Amino acid sequence: MEIFLETDRLVLRRFTEADVDNLFELNDDPLVMRFLDGGRPADRGVIEAETLPAFLAYYRRFEGYGFWAAQEKATGEFIGWFHFRPPEGAPLDEPELGYRLRRSSWGLGYGTEGSRALIRKGFTELGVRRVTAQTMAVNLGSRRVMEKAGLRLVRTFHLEWEHPIEGTEHGEVEYAIDRADWDPA
Repeated sequence: MEIFLETDRLVLRRFTEADVDNLFELNDDPLVMRFLDGGRPADRGVIEAETLPAFLAYYRRFEGYGFWAAQEKATGEFIGWFHFRPPEGAPLDEPELGYRLRRSSWGLGYGTEGSRALIRKGFTELGVRRVTAQTMAVNLGSRRVMEKAGLRLVRTFHLEWEHPIEGTEHGEVEYAIDRADWDPA
């Protein structure tokens, strides 16, 4: 297991081919996916042929960036993932933070803990200038994680959805933190 980052309660490690079941179970939970695709059932074939290979490709393309499987340090249980990567067309020093956690891990502070650790690593080791994150405006849980991790609301905007889901009419929100505004404490 190649560990990328450790916190008090989490290990963030590289994904491997053996994580197909973990990703399928996570993406097959309608409540986990409600703000992403409306909670439609996951397709294991897509995860195996597209999602996981895309995650693995980041490690080769961008040193220090990518998707990281999150495990509870005490039990080794897979609880979800974090990503810290430059969005398409953005500079390398402006990565986007993201996360997707199992329902059993919600409300336990794991999202904030993992996010803060990635932001710290970005600012102290990777030469990051700014970190951004986005979610649907109605996704209050994710917005709270962003705020607790130190990001601030930058804007609300609207996307064109091929298959709109409940809440899209309220738009998306972008949060960000600059290195100059980051408090390492």
